[in-house]
Amino acid sequence: MRASIWVTILVALAVLVGVVFIGQSLIQPNRPLITHAAFSLEQITPNADGDSDVTVFSYGISRNAQVSLTFQAADGTNFVFRQNEARIPSDYTVAFSGVVGGYKLPGDTATGEIERRLIPNGQYTWHLQAKDAVSGETAEQTGQLEIADAGSQLPEITDFTLDRHEFSPNQDGIADRVIMNLSLTKPVDSLNVYLQGSDGQSIFIPEIVSGRKPGEAGQHFFDYDGGIERGVEPPPNGDYTVVAVAQDLEGQRMSQTSKLTITNGGVPQAEIAPQPSNIDVVFAPQPYDAKYAVSPTKEGELLPSPVFSKDLGFSTVSMQVGDMLVFKLTVHNYGKVAIRTSGPWPGTVYDDTQVWGATGVYEQSGSFRVGMMCSTSETDWPWRWAIGSPDTLSKETDPQNGNVYYYLPAGGQSEVWGAVHMTQFVKARNPRQCWAGLIHEDVEIVNQRVGARDVLLIQTDTATGG
Repeated sequence: MRASIWVTILVALAVLVGVVFIGQSLIQPNRPLITHAAFSLEQITPNADGDSDVTVFSYGISRNAQVSLTFQAADGTNFVFRQNEARIPSDYTVAFSGVVGGYKLPGDTATGEIERRLIPNGQYTWHLQAKDAVSGETAEQTGQLEIADAGSQLPEITDFTLDRHEFSPNQDGIADRVIMNLSLTKPVDSLNVYLQGSDGQSIFIPEIVSGRKPGEAGQHFFDYDGGIERGVEPPPNGDYTVVAVAQDLEGQRMSQTSKLTITNGGVPQAEIAPQPSNIDVVFAPQPYDAKYAVSPTKEGELLPSPVFSKDLGFSTVSMQVGDMLVFKLTVHNYGKVAIRTSGPWPGTVYDDTQVWGATGVYEQSGSFRVGMMCSTSETDWPWRWAIGSPDTLSKETDPQNGNVYYYLPAGGQSEVWGAVHMTQFVKARNPRQCWAGLIHEDVEIVNQRVGARDVLLIQTDTATGG
């Protein structure tokens, strides 16, 4: 009894499948793989004048298939527009402006890669080919299309150069950015330059505003700093490809490439850290000795690192006119990249009438220095020191020019000290306030007005001042 029930069910299912199959055959008989194919215009003039520049190709596929669309010239040359692209059963339309995949003609002298190009003027036979993804059945439809008055000049990029092929975006003032320049042989609709790594991600590089308008024929310049000036971490260290791409109004596209290596990239991060006594900056008076005097032609002796016998962090500093105001602090590089510095070295002693250029050392873009100033100072940060001594810093020599650079490594700390010979008594500003700061030259004042202290000058019979 149970077996006869299962037999009945199986027979019913077989009948149902047969009915469905027969019904589908009656409703939708076996259709051709390509149901239709045609261009809306049989002649186009792709010269970007707005008249007959584009024709629309319409076609239909009845089953899953691989589709190709090619154009054959009178001499047998084939140009590929679509190549073995997967399509599901549906109707399709695509605009065609005469542009196909890049190719070269005999006698071409264009430099760079031709990514997309107009096919030459002439009469073409188009071939739409489809291959059934399951059965392997193939089908083809053909027709005629004429290309006339096509703009033939390519959007060529010439003289694509980089001013360096290795750079370190870390704001140390040494090879921090790369300038790229190129020339366009004709006006283009778009011009882009971007950085591409092994992961395929593209980082676009802005064009420098110059005499040429965007897309205009002629010279164009691009400036890349790794994003560091916006406080953005640059791309990881490694090798990259710089790509320049130009596309004209007709849709032709050309590209040029170059190589670029990023080394020692990173946002510099440093600060004046508290002393062990939890004071940012320690100030104290000390008698002056002429052996410390400096000038552009004479290096004075360096003041030894001071050892303070008591906590001097909060009280007013009282000192004789003619003594030195000595300070000491610690700089901490808490970032992921080394930071550059340059002299004068810790221990340098200035007269209060001098500025730091009196040592013969001047401002250097990207260099970190500790600065000091008082409320009586006539200029900002007149006295400056390196953020460490040569024996506490790492030393690097540029192999190309022999220049020597000093760096505080990532995660490193260094003590900085120095002094100002206080000779000028200003009654209206007594006591005066003095403080320290951390300066990233030509970039920013990283720490301002750190450890501000009142300094009271006491006149003596031998002191001078106004």
